[in-house]
Amino acid sequence: MGPVPNYSVDTIYPACRSVVGEKEWARFTKQWAGAITSHSLSEMLSRQHDRSIPAFLSDLARLEETIFSVKENKGSIPAETNLPGVNPTLQIIEVSWKNLTEFLDPDQRGSSLHPIRTSERILVYYNLLAGRVIARPAMDEDLLVLKMVVEGISPETVAAQGKLPIGAVDRALFRASARGLVLTPPSRIRRDPAVFHSGNGIPDHYLSSPSFTLQWHVTQVCDLRCKHCYDRSDRTPMTLDQATRVLDELHLFCRSRNVAGAVSFTGGNPLLHPAFPEIYRAAAERGFTTAILGNPASRERIEELIAIQMPVFFQVSLEGLQEHNDSIRGPGHFDRIMAFLDVLRSLGVSSMVMLTLTSKNIDQVLPLAEVLREKTDTFHFNRLSMVGEGANLLLPDVRRYRPFLQSYLEAAKTNPVMGIKDNLINIIHRDRGLAPFGGCTGYGCGAAFNFVTLLADGEVHACRKFPSPIGNVHQQSIAEIYDSELAQRYRAGTEACRTCAIRPVCGGCLASTYSHNLNIFEDKDPFCFMHEHSRP
Repeated sequence: MGPVPNYSVDTIYPACRSVVGEKEWARFTKQWAGAITSHSLSEMLSRQHDRSIPAFLSDLARLEETIFSVKENKGSIPAETNLPGVNPTLQIIEVSWKNLTEFLDPDQRGSSLHPIRTSERILVYYNLLAGRVIARPAMDEDLLVLKMVVEGISPETVAAQGKLPIGAVDRALFRASARGLVLTPPSRIRRDPAVFHSGNGIPDHYLSSPSFTLQWHVTQVCDLRCKHCYDRSDRTPMTLDQATRVLDELHLFCRSRNVAGAVSFTGGNPLLHPAFPEIYRAAAERGFTTAILGNPASRERIEELIAIQMPVFFQVSLEGLQEHNDSIRGPGHFDRIMAFLDVLRSLGVSSMVMLTLTSKNIDQVLPLAEVLREKTDTFHFNRLSMVGEGANLLLPDVRRYRPFLQSYLEAAKTNPVMGIKDNLINIIHRDRGLAPFGGCTGYGCGAAFNFVTLLADGEVHACRKFPSPIGNVHQQSIAEIYDSELAQRYRAGTEACRTCAIRPVCGGCLASTYSHNLNIFEDKDPFCFMHEHSRP
């Protein structure tokens, strides 16, 4: 590469220019006018013996030259790959000074940065997702993953040699992929293109999921008797050996579909399963992120789980303000939840409060959100599913639902704990010219798509909120269940939504349709107001 104009030199070496100052930089560019190229300043500085020039400047210049080279080579990154591979733009440089990457941050350049004279390896590569060059010190994990990918070493071999859980190796690979250091095959959890389409303001990324969640009701045993409980049937829970086999199956399934795995433990109360700590540990060892949907527990019990793996969240339920909530979930429940939220916060566990929306508590949602403003991290609601004990309660009046959602969205602007979840909110977003959001599961209705529900006795359902059996893990593999015609039918959703412009982020709620005694595969969610033409 030949000499470059001064403006290009300024662009290539902004950190060096900042370090030496404008006056000295002007002297450099004048002294070496026409000689500095995009790869020569470091070499020129290495031959200088001027004590006014920082000793680390040559290495900093080499780092910036590498960044420029990587940026020029970003076109070599393939759109997709069939096998894991190292990002082709990756360059690893070894420098004699630590902390040089801090000079690359424009916000840090005015502060007093002090490189340390010690060798350091720096990774420089272009991250397509971030749309920029990444330059950061190499970690041991990075180098291990690069060695695995380059030499084709299996995660099982690395885990055995390092005496590590296989999940630890898988997580390292996923982190490297998320950072763009390693390129991996695309997710195979993808929507059927014959049914789902992007466009109309719906980005392509809503058509495939990078993760898959098993919502696992490990036990039917519960310490509450809620008036809207979906299922009080007697189901025999799995033994530890059976549960471990399921987790091994899930691990293989997620790896074969090129997705990260997650397990949300629920029940009943999952903490009441006699082997729950062991099952939780087995999930963590296989690399799954873990969440808990349960009831208040002692501080010591939560600390026990944290010692195994920090849950991504712990979800509890409230059904409204104190009097109404306790009429549904039992006397004293509201106060126990409030105290438990404080325990979770003190332990650094992200908390989530879920409300089941009925005709009796719809007017309590916003007041409850205010009560929870300083108590939880996220507050959500789900519409009642009128199955099990829930058949004795009533859903809100359909005509009230759109105004309720509008009021909820308005309140959420100033209350950061109020989460946005219901698929139908995307209709309001569309009417207001706002970007869509992922809806209930991040991909509209995710039934049998990016999650399935596993019951205590091995039954697998597309969604827990209504009867939707698609298989049994004691008789079929998770892959066989997921690929079955019945599972495909559930994830295709209802025919009534096929032509809807926001289908990939909505699809209504199949449980709501079921609750109104309609055909879930043909009829639309009765709460849907997509074709009402009055704008908010």
